[in-house]
Amino acid sequence: MHVPRRRALPRLLTAALLTVSVVPLTVTSPAADATPCADVEVVFARGSEEPPGVGKVGQAFVDALRSKLTDRSMVVYPVNYAAASGFSSGLDFDRSVIAGIRDEVSHIEWTALDCPDTQIVLGGYSQGAAVTGYATAQSVPTGLPDELVPDLPRPMPDVVADHVAAVILLGKPSATFIRRYDAPPVRVGPLYVAKTREYCAHNDAVCDGTDGIPFGHLDYPTNSMPADAAAVAARRIEANANRDVTLH
Repeated sequence: MHVPRRRALPRLLTAALLTVSVVPLTVTSPAADATPCADVEVVFARGSEEPPGVGKVGQAFVDALRSKLTDRSMVVYPVNYAAASGFSSGLDFDRSVIAGIRDEVSHIEWTALDCPDTQIVLGGYSQGAAVTGYATAQSVPTGLPDELVPDLPRPMPDVVADHVAAVILLGKPSATFIRRYDAPPVRVGPLYVAKTREYCAHNDAVCDGTDGIPFGHLDYPTNSMPADAAAVAARRIEANANRDVTLH
């Protein structure tokens, strides 16, 4: 009988979460009353000013990924945060991002604990790409205003990375761009680098490091990048599934 390798992890993950997590393990987990665990879960953070949900870019990615995983069950979790306007003050923007990080980290940790065989795909667009990138960090980012530091969650336990199949970042703010909000550069944690694919559209000054006008920042819903990202994520999911079968 095939027993996926990730089933050996819950006890270790529980111990790690008790030690370092922001997740309150004394209460019922969000997934406890939910539907049975899916084969794949997409956790996606929308861009600035998009209404609650995964946003247009996130939906394009989700639709493309679902079309490639027709033999697997898949659920989607939209990161719950304000997605503040890009014209917000630095503090308001940073608070929005931090709230997104906290929600995303909490949900990832619970999913890994409650559904250890679920392959998690992390994604984000624009401000949401910053949220997701920061969520993978191995250490607490430095360089934020002092009053915001206590609100930052601790990094996720290393074992959580074993549950993440892919990280997709579309239009991730460059260090040049995000500096205007007094925020540090978005650096993907080392345990997630090999699983990460970043996309930056032509003439998108949000992510390309220039000081120009980001004409290309709105092109993602209609360009080929969400579909390409879905293909990347699908390949990683299938490779992980095949590896589990091979090892057992």
